[in-house]
Amino acid sequence: MDNTVQKKSSIFSVITASSVGTMIEWYDFYIFGSLATIISMKFFPPGNETAAFLSTLATFAAGFVVRPFGALFFGRLGDLIGRKFTFMLTLILMGGATFLIGCIPAYETIGFMAPVLILTLRLLQGLALGGEYGGAATYVAEHSPTGKRGFMTSWIQTTATVGLFISLIVIMLTKSSMSAEAFSDWGWRVPFWVSIIMIIISFVIRRKMSESPVFAKAKEEGKTSKNPLKESFGNKFNFKFVLLALFGAVMGQGVVWYTGQFYAMSFLEKVMGLSEQVGSIMLWGIAFATPFFLFFGWLSDKIGRKWIMMAGILVAIVSYRPIYSAMYEVTNVKNKTEVADKTVKTAELKVVSESITDSVYVTSKVFTDGTTWKETKSFVLDANKMPVVNDLGEKKMDVKIDATVNNDGKWTLIFWIFIQIFFVTMVYGPIAAFLVEMFPVQIRYTSMSLPYHIGNGIFGGLLPAIATALVLNAKTANKIAEAAGLGLAFDKPYLEGLWYPIIIGAVSLLIGVIYLKNGHNTTHD
Repeated sequence: MDNTVQKKSSIFSVITASSVGTMIEWYDFYIFGSLATIISMKFFPPGNETAAFLSTLATFAAGFVVRPFGALFFGRLGDLIGRKFTFMLTLILMGGATFLIGCIPAYETIGFMAPVLILTLRLLQGLALGGEYGGAATYVAEHSPTGKRGFMTSWIQTTATVGLFISLIVIMLTKSSMSAEAFSDWGWRVPFWVSIIMIIISFVIRRKMSESPVFAKAKEEGKTSKNPLKESFGNKFNFKFVLLALFGAVMGQGVVWYTGQFYAMSFLEKVMGLSEQVGSIMLWGIAFATPFFLFFGWLSDKIGRKWIMMAGILVAIVSYRPIYSAMYEVTNVKNKTEVADKTVKTAELKVVSESITDSVYVTSKVFTDGTTWKETKSFVLDANKMPVVNDLGEKKMDVKIDATVNNDGKWTLIFWIFIQIFFVTMVYGPIAAFLVEMFPVQIRYTSMSLPYHIGNGIFGGLLPAIATALVLNAKTANKIAEAAGLGLAFDKPYLEGLWYPIIIGAVSLLIGVIYLKNGHNTTHD
C-alpha cells in the first residue's frame, strides 16, 4: 500500500473516531430537548403545564449557558495536555450525566429535589459539551491534508444534526414498542439509558487514537502554551480575533442553527400541535439536508468560507417570517372545512393533587382535507371548585392542541424544515475550518472553543426559551389590547419569537461582512 492510500485511510479513521464520539455527545445533549414536554410533566410541580414547560426550557438553556465555562476549562486542558485526553474525559462526563438523568425519580416521589438534580446533571452535560466540540474539530483539522480542511472538518459539523436525528429515531422506536401509557410512565427513560451503550463503544474507539501530529510536534519542540487562557484572551491581538469570530460569525450561526432545528421542532409541537407527527417531519427534513454540510465544507475549500456563511445568515433571517407563516397555515383550521357530524365535545373533572382540580373540556374536530384537531382546555379550580382567575380577571387555564395533517401537509412541512436546515448547512458546514484557521496551534483549542460556545451556547441555546417567552408576551398584549377595546396588538403573535434570531443574525451579518476576511486554507501550524 502506498503512502497516499495510507494517509487517506488514516484521516478517515480520525474523522470516524472523532465524529462518532461527538455525534453521541450531541445525542446525549439533545434527547433532553426532544423530550422537553414529558420532562416538564415528570420533574416540575403539577398544576400549570405552561409554567412547567417554560421551566424545562430554562433548564435546557442552562446547559447551553455553562458551555463557555466548559470551553475555558477543557480548552485550557486540551492546549496544555493534549486533544485526545481531553475529549476522552468529556465523553465520559457527558455519558454519565445523561444516563443518570434517566434514573432520577419523578417530582411526585422526591419533590423539589427532582428539578434540582435535573438542573445539576444538565449543567454537567453543558460543561462536557463545552470541551468536546473544540477538541474534535481541532483534532480533525490538524490531521487534514492541505486544501481539504473545510471538507474534512465538515464531517464533524454533521454530528450535531445526526445526533438530533438519532435521538428522534430512538425516541420514535421506543414509543412504537410500547403503549402510550407505558412510555409516559417509564419508557421515556430508555433513550437516556441507551446512551451509555453508545458511550462505551465510542470510548473504545477513541482510546486507540493517537495524539494530533501538529500538537505532538509543538509539544516535542517545547512550543506549547504555558498559560493558554492568558495568551488567548490577555493578548489584545488574539483577543480581537476571538471577538470577531464570536460576533461576526458564530453568533449568527448559532441562532440560525437553533431556529432551524430546535425552534422549528418546538413550533411544530407546541404551536401547531403536531406532537404525533413532529418526529417524522423533522427526520425527513434533517435527512435530506445533512449532505449539504459536506458540500459547503468542500465548497469553502474552493472559494473561501466567509461569503458562504454570510449568505446563509442573510437568506435565513430574510426568510424566517414567511416560512413560519406558511408552516402555521398548514394546520390553521380557520381556512379548513369542518365535517360537522364528526365534532365531539366532552367535559370532566380531573384531580391533579389534594388541593388542585382541573375542569377539562375537550373538543375534537375532523376536516374535509383529512386534518384532525383536538383542543383540550384545562381550567384550574380552587378548593371550592370555582375557577381561579388571573390578574386580568380571566379564568386560569391551559390550552393544548393535538393535530394531525394529511400527507400533502406533512410533505409541505418537511420541505420547510429542509429549507431551514439547508440554511444551517451554509453557516455551519464551513465554520469549524474557519475557526481553526483563525488561531495558532498552541492556543487553538482554547481560542476557538470560547467564541463557538458563547455563540451557540448563549445566543443559540437561549433561543427556544426567549422566543417562546416573546410569543407568550405577544399573546398577553393581545388580551390586554382586546380588553381595552383596542383590537389586536399583534396580528400574528406566533411569529413574534422570530425577532430574536432575526435581530441577532442581522447584527452578526453586519459585523461579519465588514470585518471578517474571506480566507481559506490558511494556517497557523
